[in-house]
Amino acid sequence: MNAHMTNGTVDFLFKLTEKHVQLTIYLMVGDSSTLAYYEDDKKSIFAAGRSYDILLNSGDIQEKGYIAMNNIPVADEAKPIFETSFNKIQQNLDSVKGFQAFRLLKPLDGNTYIILTQWASEKDYEAWKNSDAFSNAQEAFTAKQPAYFMEQPFLNTYTMYDLDDDDNI
Repeated sequence: MNAHMTNGTVDFLFKLTEKHVQLTIYLMVGDSSTLAYYEDDKKSIFAAGRSYDILLNSGDIQEKGYIAMNNIPVADEAKPIFETSFNKIQQNLDSVKGFQAFRLLKPLDGNTYIILTQWASEKDYEAWKNSDAFSNAQEAFTAKQPAYFMEQPFLNTYTMYDLDDDDNI
């Protein structure tokens, strides 16, 4: 299964959702961009998008919620180690309050993986980030960090866009 995404204006991305009603395309609004995201096993519909192999997943993407996408550039030789380090982290998320979905996305082109998590609210995400479970996961993960990273990881956050709310367009 693959994940496909692209950035654009809300109007442009909304028109894509109307054109491709056979797909469940989620629109996500961030501070500096709007993102369209969907999952399937076919070639992407986006002319200027990015596609990823979904290596690990838990939960279903919801129409409402808060999305955190950690973008992590990983060197080719470190990819197998990086990928296996997420099995335990993903399993621990399932019991966290407000958790909705997890995806470990491996780029089909390039070296920047995305760790996507969806939460019922930003408050739930922040509570998890401030928890002992998050600290323990980070400790295990960062112990190997220097061998993985080619560049500095970065975070994008989004709120799910409500397609039914005409005031948003």
